[in-house]
Amino acid sequence: MKTKISEWRPDVTGLFFPRRCPVCQDTVEDRGEQICGICRTRLPYIRTPFCLKCGKPLDMEEQEFCRDCSRKRHWFERGRAPFVYDQVMRESIAGYKYNGRREYAAFYAEEILRRCAKDMRGWQGEALIPIPIHPSRKRKRGFNQAELLAEELSGRCGIPVDAGLLMRIKKTHVQKDLSDQERLTNLKDAFSVRKGRVPYQNLILVDDIYTTGSTIDAAAKVLKECGAKNVFFVCICVGRGN
Repeated sequence: MKTKISEWRPDVTGLFFPRRCPVCQDTVEDRGEQICGICRTRLPYIRTPFCLKCGKPLDMEEQEFCRDCSRKRHWFERGRAPFVYDQVMRESIAGYKYNGRREYAAFYAEEILRRCAKDMRGWQGEALIPIPIHPSRKRKRGFNQAELLAEELSGRCGIPVDAGLLMRIKKTHVQKDLSDQERLTNLKDAFSVRKGRVPYQNLILVDDIYTTGSTIDAAAKVLKECGAKNVFFVCICVGRGN
């Protein structure tokens, strides 16, 4: 029987094998925990108010959308994340992506579901689609961080992963060093849908970080042009709204 998101299964690996804390990088002393108790207090959780489109935290209760979502048309319907992308999460995700800390994916998936499962239930996603990385980058890194995160989410909420649907056919530059316009140019024609069609109506993209939305928009645009009706996203962190 397919697992409902509201019945997601927590990870218990830490009961048998010591884990590395995704914040301080040291061994977690309490078995069964994925993070040190003191480090959990440092996590930059997103709290209300947050943007109703992309999930970025907002300064004022009367705001509905961040400045970016107020002035820009996005191709996705809505997105959510549990954390703000601050220095703590920047170092954590760097350890995950570049220092081989793949076990952090389980912690990230748990936190996404703790904070975002209610929204995900409403989206009625038929598949989780990880944002692909170029094959050359995957060979160098050894894995796709978004795909591993999607697999961890799927194992807990029951939504299947389709990692082969969306392909990255263009080797792009690292987005963080580019302006908004350069990001759009960088991602132009970067993605393609395998066999040219999408066999789903409602999809949930999975990535690690959302800042300007350029990557999610480029992927959502291609998916919609090939048959998807609604595209949502979840990620670990979003940048700050204003």
